[in-house]
Amino acid sequence: MHVTLAEELMLLSLDDESGVAKDGSSAGWAVAGGFLADLALAGRVALDEGRLSVTDRTPTGDPLLDERLERISEWAANKAPGKAKAADWLAKDHLTAVRATVRRLCERGLVVEERHRLLGLFPVRRYPEADGSVERELRARLAAVIRHHQAPDARTATLIALLHAARLHGLAFSDLPRARVELRFAEIAAGDWAGESVGQTVRNMRVAVAAVTAVTVAAAAAG
Repeated sequence: MHVTLAEELMLLSLDDESGVAKDGSSAGWAVAGGFLADLALAGRVALDEGRLSVTDRTPTGDPLLDERLERISEWAANKAPGKAKAADWLAKDHLTAVRATVRRLCERGLVVEERHRLLGLFPVRRYPEADGSVERELRARLAAVIRHHQAPDARTATLIALLHAARLHGLAFSDLPRARVELRFAEIAAGDWAGESVGQTVRNMRVAVAAVTAVTVAAAAAG
């Protein structure tokens, strides 16, 4: 089963048993960034010094990606030249991106939606695991790269770059020393693993995700 980077990030974020999203705010930024990264790898969008542009509106064939591509295209078309900033798009899209991704995971049968009422009053939705096969394969790929130092392919390296940018090291390797995971993530995130053109685009996107994550973390700490 082919899944998008956004879906992979969401699977890592959701607790398998409780269905609660761990590091929810940061994971939301990463999920939205995952869409940009997948579209960049598909040659549909590009980033240059924080500016986001649509280079090809041809559908990718994946409904989840094509919906985001259409949204980005409409949003960017209403911006003055050079004013479509990746960070602005992430801020606008991250909640919608999470909802769309969770809905897709439910449709695929990978998670199941459970509805509760907190204190008997407030509706809460949770998404425990229903089929763990995709997440197991994903974690095996990450383990090969981080634990056994195998060379990553472009998609796995992109996923790691997003996790690193959003400070989500613990989602993938809660049992390893954080410093060890951060060092390996940083090494991969800085590498030229997807060719210069795509690699530069994803690095720019990673910077945008890191920037909005930092603002979120700072605001949470202040609160």
